[in-house]
Amino acid sequence: MSAQEHHLPVTRTARYFQLGELSADTRQVWFVCHGYGQLAAYFIRHFAAISTADPTLVVVAPEGLSRFYLQGPSNGRGRIGATWMTREDRLFEIEDYVGYLNQLASTILAHVLPEVRVTVLGFSQGAATVSRWLARARFRPARLVLWAGAFPPDMDFTVATQLMRNLPVTLVCGDDDEFIKSADLEQQREFLRGLGVEPEVVRFAGKHTLDANVLQRLHAQAGTS
Repeated sequence: MSAQEHHLPVTRTARYFQLGELSADTRQVWFVCHGYGQLAAYFIRHFAAISTADPTLVVVAPEGLSRFYLQGPSNGRGRIGATWMTREDRLFEIEDYVGYLNQLASTILAHVLPEVRVTVLGFSQGAATVSRWLARARFRPARLVLWAGAFPPDMDFTVATQLMRNLPVTLVCGDDDEFIKSADLEQQREFLRGLGVEPEVVRFAGKHTLDANVLQRLHAQAGTS
């Protein structure tokens, strides 16, 4: 007799990091989702410069619900990373992180004025994560930034088209990215065009990483749009 698979919803504690203080003076909130094998505490450091320069900006970096040793346990001393999902039981993992991110966004946005401008940025694996989340989010962002990652091609076409309607999208990628080639970036651009979006494409001299100058540019754009 083969074993039967079951699922049991449970309550667990999620972790996120924040730069800036939420108040009536907050004008921008950025939700930024890390890539595979990263931790939010380190990922959010890339946004410290723009946060320090703008007291009306709050940056929120949620962390994936699953953590693991990157190079083996090493007696509990090995480096640790987090992931949003794997191919194993993926649909339930997506359900879990969508619910988590919706709860987090509701908590954060309850402390700011309704007209606050929300930027959602996903890096690498985080790009697909934020795309799936926004398809079922309880708010609509002012902008979506997909950095060194792609909009998930397996999302329902009708849902994806509705999400992308009148939503400014920026694709960011380093010229020497080890995982994203120019052809991949162009394919992603054409895919988004098929959803009715003409994305802005930003390139920079660098690899599979964030770039301080591009972040400053994105911040400046958000403040003037």
